[in-house]
Amino acid sequence: MARGGGFPGMMGGGNMQQLARQAQKLQQNMARLQEELEAREFEASAGGGMVSAKVNGKKELLDLIIAPEAIDPDDPEMLQDLVIAAVNEALKNAGDTMEREMGKMTGGIGIPGLF
Repeated sequence: MARGGGFPGMMGGGNMQQLARQAQKLQQNMARLQEELEAREFEASAGGGMVSAKVNGKKELLDLIIAPEAIDPDDPEMLQDLVIAAVNEALKNAGDTMEREMGKMTGGIGIPGLF
């Protein structure tokens, strides 16, 4: 067997330790980035700005602003649709940003269950 154990073509012990340190550093950096992204706020609006929603990176709704002219007692469904659209777009913005930023750090490799 080759010196240092293992199989031909495999990394030796020193390289494995270096790889483990790099993986640990990546994990720490990813955890820090995820915390930063969870604290960020993302906004979106619908109906030409009649409804605005703000969420954080944890995908929690922080604020919802409804313009008085968006409230039509004869058409509550329109207001419901605008609220849903604004909230969903804000959540999409948060998710897309988190995925893009984490992808930069991981070189684009997918990590199942990261979010």
